[in-house]
Amino acid sequence: MKKIPVGILGATGMVGQRFVSLLENHPWFDVVCLAASPQSAGKTYAAAVANRWRLSTSIPNYAKKMKVYAVEYDLSTIAKEVRLVFCALDMEKDAIKALEIAYAEQGVAVVSNNSAHRWTSDVPMIMPEINPEHTDLIHAQRKRRGWDQGLIIVKPNCSLQSYIPIIKALALFNPTKIEVTTLQAISGAGKTFTSWPEMLDNCNPYISGEEEKTEKEPLKILGTIGKDVVKLAKKPRISATCIRVAVADGHMASVAVKFVKKPTMQQVVSAVTRYKNPIRALHLPTAPDPFIRYFAEDNRPQTNLDRDLGEGMTIACGRFREDPLFDWKFISLSHNTIRGAAGGAILTAELLKAKKLI
Repeated sequence: MKKIPVGILGATGMVGQRFVSLLENHPWFDVVCLAASPQSAGKTYAAAVANRWRLSTSIPNYAKKMKVYAVEYDLSTIAKEVRLVFCALDMEKDAIKALEIAYAEQGVAVVSNNSAHRWTSDVPMIMPEINPEHTDLIHAQRKRRGWDQGLIIVKPNCSLQSYIPIIKALALFNPTKIEVTTLQAISGAGKTFTSWPEMLDNCNPYISGEEEKTEKEPLKILGTIGKDVVKLAKKPRISATCIRVAVADGHMASVAVKFVKKPTMQQVVSAVTRYKNPIRALHLPTAPDPFIRYFAEDNRPQTNLDRDLGEGMTIACGRFREDPLFDWKFISLSHNTIRGAAGGAILTAELLKAKKLI
């Protein structure tokens, strides 16, 4: 099978580096372009990330000698070489919006890790195992905008990746209210302990913008397709607190849920462990099996032990117990830069290919 040529926009940042790493030897996608800011343009990738490669693994050999393009100035050149770009840019939202549209207008499929287009009405926000049917919105998007091959699709914020799969699994019991506290790793801010030593032995009780995203984005993911737009779900109502903690990778969530009718413990565990993954039959290359891993032990999941399950793509959960104010509470965990960022975007692109949208 001939691979699809792809590019990475924002390839020198932490999420961009994760894309570079995860796409090495991908069976469907071939990275042919790496792009970043004008400061990196013209350099080899190895030179552009010298002294700021943030992953524990080495720079993949395939990428080291690749020339880095400028995301804006070299747009037409990049668009001629690729059919798909993964966007991990760190720029002002309006600039990202304009760039993603410009690439799509050139016939390029844009799978974005950025928040810029998450609330654009005709842009689906996808977690492949949760709402794959929302990709149907691409047909309306293309018709409305006059695009033939181009498209824009986004993945949701990393803060909600761990707990929304569990809520989706419990949807048959009609959750109405959720209180969630997220304990978020420093890599979510693009940092390591070397670059952010003040986070050692520390917690920061405020992460700008995270609580609003954690409360509102699930309503789009759990919504339904209307006429050319996603109709937001009206429930559950969500209250979030997001805290930065001294962990390298992995976002944990402590969640309490109120249901229309309180399920039993057996029903809760059964719903989670027997969740019908809607994309399982597609056998997408990076899709984990299982999608959700349930732990009966009281002390699991743990960040260091469980964030890499399913090569960082599996959602871990446990500590289900009754709550005196809500109905049930639990702990869940996801790898924020893999499932919550680059890996989730790659899986979304695989879904697009399987549905023949690229």
